Amino acid sequence: MKMIQKNNAQRAKDHLFAAQQTYYEQPLTLVDGEGTRIRDDEGNEYLDAFAGICTNTLGYGDTEVARAVAAQAKELIHVSTLYLTEPMLDLAERVADIAPQGMTKSFFSNSGSEANEVATLIARTSSSKKSGDLLSLDHAYHGRTAYTVALAGQSQWRNFATQMPHVAFVPNPYCYRCPLSMTYPSCDIACAKYAKRVVESQTDGAPAAMIAETISGVGGIITPPPEYFRVLKETLAPYGTLLIADEVQAGWGRLGDGWFGMVSSYGVVPDIITSAKGLASGFPIGITITRPELADTFKGPHINTFGGNPVASRAARVTLDVIEKRSLIDNCRIQGDALMAGLRDLAMTHSVVGEVRGKGLMIGVELVQDRGSKRIAPDLATSMLEEMRKRKVLIGKGGRYGNVLRIQPPYIFGAEDVNEFLEAFEESLAALR
Repeated sequence: MKMIQKNNAQRAKDHLFAAQQTYYEQPLTLVDGEGTRIRDDEGNEYLDAFAGICTNTLGYGDTEVARAVAAQAKELIHVSTLYLTEPMLDLAERVADIAPQGMTKSFFSNSGSEANEVATLIARTSSSKKSGDLLSLDHAYHGRTAYTVALAGQSQWRNFATQMPHVAFVPNPYCYRCPLSMTYPSCDIACAKYAKRVVESQTDGAPAAMIAETISGVGGIITPPPEYFRVLKETLAPYGTLLIADEVQAGWGRLGDGWFGMVSSYGVVPDIITSAKGLASGFPIGITITRPELADTFKGPHINTFGGNPVASRAARVTLDVIEKRSLIDNCRIQGDALMAGLRDLAMTHSVVGEVRGKGLMIGVELVQDRGSKRIAPDLATSMLEEMRKRKVLIGKGGRYGNVLRIQPPYIFGAEDVNEFLEAFEESLAALR
């Protein structure tokens, strides 16, 4: 009897949860890649400007990380956190060397969601009042566990378990659509100062921590003004509220001026840093970094079966070494500046581009019906993804309204990639007409 081969879209429909949604009217099945290029099951090659959601730091193919993973897999794949391994300790020491001074302790997990859960756990146990209250930002996204869903500032991502813990929300520094109807810089960073009112009216008066992405990724690459985090930290200080920097997307040099964006781009050292995604260039990992006096308040026991496993730890260590050796933080700045300049030039002749924002290789393009009214245009964002796919370029989208294009390519993105991207972007904008 001859078997009929089902296409991959049908196979997914038959065997995967419906909640696992994909991009594009016809889902894309990816099979292999090299450098900044990735191929599908029909042999089409694409320029990847989204990097597996801001994750494939060193691109695809026979990378230094791929070779390190293969070598480590032959030696030791897994033991759990009940035992020590040299790859885990090597990574912990490397992170302590590049983290802000005094932040010398790490806890390893598998994802940004887990890293953020550990951060809030530390904040709550170290709080003098053992407060159960937390602060987050409107438009925020911090993961898909029950705890981090409660921290989400977007209704579509608060679709389960929103009653735990108690979270109060602070206005996002979304200057393009200011929640306080003010204008920067005459606003005097009122959105950060508003945290005082939130603390005093919606919490127990001493919330354990506030968590904030340095630049909101899923929220639409919302990029705070330069003074924002300094003013925010000063506002929180009288209440003993810790500041957690969610650098799941912005960390490890993506912003083009240092290892950690809140420190290098905004001049503020948070109390806890969380990250994941690009740290291991595609291999699952999460990390929570803080000072010993905070880390040691939680006595445990605590365990993460796969956290800091030898393969992930070695992949992360090699990723950090390659970023430094190949000056890829500088490359993020150089190519990011070129992308931003090109996109802003295109914005001048295409009224559907409301704003181009971001830093380094973390760039957002907010699409609108017309620039004058700023009416949201999620349909145009969806169309742009399809048009860019036709031109063999992959991008992402996000924002509370689904109208922001996300450009977060591998760190190895080069000048030719930038030119190819901008040409495809211009053609795609023109096709929208």
